[in-house]
Amino acid sequence: MSKHLRGVKPKIAADQEPLIKVPRQPSYFSTYAVAEWKRVLPVLVARQVICTADMAQVETYCCMAGLVRQIETERQLAGGVVDVKLFGVQNRAAQTARQLAATLGLDPVSRVRMKGLELLPGDGDTSPNPLDI
Repeated sequence: MSKHLRGVKPKIAADQEPLIKVPRQPSYFSTYAVAEWKRVLPVLVARQVICTADMAQVETYCCMAGLVRQIETERQLAGGVVDVKLFGVQNRAAQTARQLAATLGLDPVSRVRMKGLELLPGDGDTSPNPLDI
């Protein structure tokens, strides 16, 4: 069996024409999507793995991550009641965000693939929670 048929993904490398500065977020973003944009874009630009052509993926990722947060906030404000329809929307948005995060190198496995390093147990970050808005 050839190497190409085994599902071996290529190593992620710096883009040939990476963005050098964080672009402004789209005007239609929700508060939660803006917070995600400001959290992940500086990281992606610093890694030099994102170019103008990738911005649609980043935009969709931020919208989906923002939607997950928005639905959860609304659920908590409603006394924790689970709306079955909203739960389905939240679940699909979370799945889409997770898939896009992996594509963009925002999850632990794809970051390891980018650096070519191994995950070390107990290498936790002790900084404040970056998800708190």
